[in-house]
Amino acid sequence: MRAVIMHGPGDVRIEDVPVPEIILPTDAIIRVTAACICGSDLWPYRGIEKQKRPTRMGHEYIGVVEQVGADVRDIEVGDFVVGSFMASDGVCEICRAGYQSRCIHVVGMGSIGTQAEYARIPWADGTLVRVDGAPSDAQTRSLLAASDVLGTGWFAAVAAEAGPGKTVAVVGDGAVGLLGILAARELGAERIIAMSRHADRQALARSFGATDIVEERGDAGVARIKELTGGYGAHSTIEAVGTQESMEQAMRATRAGGHVGFVGVSHGVTIDGSELFYSGVHLHGGPAPVRRFLPDLIDLIMTDRIDPGTVFDLTLPFDEAAEGYRAMDERRATKVLLEF
Repeated sequence: MRAVIMHGPGDVRIEDVPVPEIILPTDAIIRVTAACICGSDLWPYRGIEKQKRPTRMGHEYIGVVEQVGADVRDIEVGDFVVGSFMASDGVCEICRAGYQSRCIHVVGMGSIGTQAEYARIPWADGTLVRVDGAPSDAQTRSLLAASDVLGTGWFAAVAAEAGPGKTVAVVGDGAVGLLGILAARELGAERIIAMSRHADRQALARSFGATDIVEERGDAGVARIKELTGGYGAHSTIEAVGTQESMEQAMRATRAGGHVGFVGVSHGVTIDGSELFYSGVHLHGGPAPVRRFLPDLIDLIMTDRIDPGTVFDLTLPFDEAAEGYRAMDERRATKVLLEF
């Protein structure tokens, strides 16, 4: 089968690799019907995250179940499924508490690679969710978004305690930040401030529910948010980048007693203890437990109440994956969908 292999910074290739097989009785094999490129895939592409060897890429996926292990009970051959970017057993105490991404048996799907024609899904019963009915093309795109960026943006909004009467600030205008805006809207936020300098992303932010746009960054961006909130800062802030600047901006834009939901993959972020102590803000985040939200997100998508698939602004044949990486790296695309 064909799969995306990253050989080093800027070096993405489509190569033939063996079709995966059942290894454990809790596994399933799916035929991937659509995959996509994540902003986190750009860390190794840009050389910021070092690789020791050529690496299979991808962790977002939808597909059709082709084979199941002997212990799989809830998923059947022929099911159309959506899965989380973290495979989880679904039964440990951490999973039952709603933090499946930190399951004691967790397997990161990035270690398997789902930018491929087939993928092995560990812990199939705890990871995959069946989609009933035949999704439309638009719904299919949205279901793919649910496997990571929508679920991650949703968790960020929940962690930031977005809700009725709240002002939410969103740091980061990539796919996760944009879908964090959608999530904040669905959770009932009164005002949503998107921090973005790009006209196309600003337009998408407004379509998802942003009421205000702030183009300034750093201290100037913080000052602008405080100006918009009577000097207090946002009640809830989503941090969807993962850099030192973005975390500082998120914390400083949040009022005392407010909440920061951070889901940007952290690279070189440190938090000054004194600033944290005196800020009075709550911090919660990390790898999103997408599996917790998947059933509800699938229902919202299949009943056409949300349309997160519009975050995909470039669709390419799978064989052109390298161009997809270039487009996202050069900010010519927000989110790239790869078609088989």
